[in-house]
Formats: sequence, C-alpha cells, structure tokens
Amino acid sequence: MTTFVLVHGAWHGPWAWDRVAPLLHAAGMRTLTPDLGAAEDQGLHDHAKAVAAAVDTVAQSDDVVLVGHSYAGLVVREAADARPEAIGHIVLVDGWAGPDGSSMFSLAPDAFVAAVRAAAGDGRRIPAPPPAAFGIVEPDAAAGLAARLRPQPLCTFTEPTRLTGAVDRIAGTAVYCRPQTYPFDRFGEALGYRTLPLDGPHDVMLTHPKPLARALLDARSFSSGKREI
Repeated sequence: MTTFVLVHGAWHGPWAWDRVAPLLHAAGMRTLTPDLGAAEDQGLHDHAKAVAAAVDTVAQSDDVVLVGHSYAGLVVREAADARPEAIGHIVLVDGWAGPDGSSMFSLAPDAFVAAVRAAAGDGRRIPAPPPAAFGIVEPDAAAGLAARLRPQPLCTFTEPTRLTGAVDRIAGTAVYCRPQTYPFDRFGEALGYRTLPLDGPHDVMLTHPKPLARALLDARSFSSGKREI
C-alpha cells in the first residue's frame, strides 16, 4: 500500500488537498494531510517535525510518498532528512527547495523578500496575499480561497533548513506549473530530481486536481524502494 503525505504550502491548510485526496483514494492509495499550523511562534523546523510525526503514524509496510506544495518543499525535505528510511519518494509541487541552509528568503528574489517583509511590518505573521498571487482569478473561486487563507508565521520564511544529507539519497520529482512564476524546475534539477511540467496555476491542486493526481501516481514508479524494517 502507498500512503501519500500531502503537505500544504504557506497561508493554506490541509483543505488545499480536498480535491486531490479523493482521486488518490479511488486509485487505492491512502493519504495524510498534516496541518502545519499558523501560530506566530512556529517556524520551519516546527513544521518539519509535524510532518515527520505524521510519517511516524504510517504502517511500516507502506511505501510513503511525501508531497510538498510551494513553501512546503523546504518542509518535506527537512522531514524526509529526519526519516530517510521511511520515505520512498519526494514530490515537490511548484516547491521551493535547496541544499542545507536554504530558506524561503534565501531562494526567493529580492523583490519577493521585500514585499513579504513590508506586508509583515513590525509583526511576526505575514498577511495572506490575494488569491491572484496563487493564480486563482475566477471570481467565485477567488472569493472562496480568500475566505480560507490565513496569516503565515514570518519565521517560517527566515529559518534555514537543517539537512544532514540523508534526504539526498531519496528519489524525487519536481512538478512545476506552467506558465512559471518562479524557477521551480531549476530548484528540482539542482537537487537531481526528475522534472515534470504541468499546465496550471501555482495552486494547481485547486484548479487541476486530476492531472496533478495522475502526476503523483506516476511518481510512485520512481520510488527509492521499500523502507528498511
């Protein structure tokens, strides 16, 4: 049995996967959708620990595919580094990712960093940007998304990942959405991941769940293998 651990990105919640998870279930897969939380004192390391704890609940006989959207690309790589024996494959969906010491602010362009810092002001949380920032522009969909987005802890964007190198022994796929907003394909290539284009906006799991589900199922065939028991 394969379990997909689906990890949402910044400003989102587990609900981001509500249209993808049923498609994976219909294909005979299991899913977990951990909540990264949005308390102002939480950082990237707290989020990685939450994902690792979710992985710990999966049966040892299962093959685990760890999926991170956007900011969660950094989170899932740190979580996988802590549980390398448990993870069969990593999938980044328009995911930020890099080597040890990478953070959102170290990977993002200066304009992005400046805009985020300005939005946070003197506070410790970043207000959610408008839905259009995620590629959601249809009025009803945008209104629904705006109502669910939540502030993001600033320290999640400033904390650098702590990686031992164990994560680099796990096979990975970088799904990048077209047209691109940031060089997510290059982030994946730099890590040695296979790259896979997918037409759709940054929040592709909301707009194109079927193609994304197919891409996730396809990634299973590139698994690093069963965990060691």
